[in-house]
Amino acid sequence: MENAPQRRDSPTSHLRASDSNREQVAALLGEALSTGQLSHEEYSERLDTLYQAKTVGELDVLTQDLQVERQRPAASPVSYAPGANTDPDNVIAIFGGADRRGRWRVRRQTKALAVFGGVRFDLTEAEFEAKEVEITINAVFGGAELILPEGAEVRCKGVGIFGGFDVANSPTVDPSAPVIVIKGLALFGGVAGKVRRRRDH
Repeated sequence: MENAPQRRDSPTSHLRASDSNREQVAALLGEALSTGQLSHEEYSERLDTLYQAKTVGELDVLTQDLQVERQRPAASPVSYAPGANTDPDNVIAIFGGADRRGRWRVRRQTKALAVFGGVRFDLTEAEFEAKEVEITINAVFGGAELILPEGAEVRCKGVGIFGGFDVANSPTVDPSAPVIVIKGLALFGGVAGKVRRRRDH
């Protein structure tokens, strides 16, 4: 990385970096990108380095030349709870329903099947295991509803056949919020997603 600053050792430089450390630095890099301090190419390079970093010192070097606020606000629209479980979360609703809401854990991959039934995911108070999560929904003569947290970046890649995906995105994206990738198939069914603003109930 040609434009990266030189590393300066600190008392914590030798400590092993945690997922929480990486998420904080990722948020700062996103802020620097949005304010024009980093180009898209520089941002991508530093993000690649971020996920290869093993110590706090290696993370510090990625932001020490940037004008960013080191302390993140105490109030955050989402929380992260990194976990070691890499198995997908499977949700099935056949001639019935499944509802996830409150402080539930969103794994890196969630797979939902709704056949003549319905699935509802409320993500506004959920804990996310990763910065980017993937939710695959297959709705066959069924449906799914997603309540999305304000500020999250939503990427909808679902396919509709005699059905469809109608998923809204936040008007503004918060770099510290998660990226939610929605995939799957709506066959004679539908998947709808709406953003709940913080003042909504």
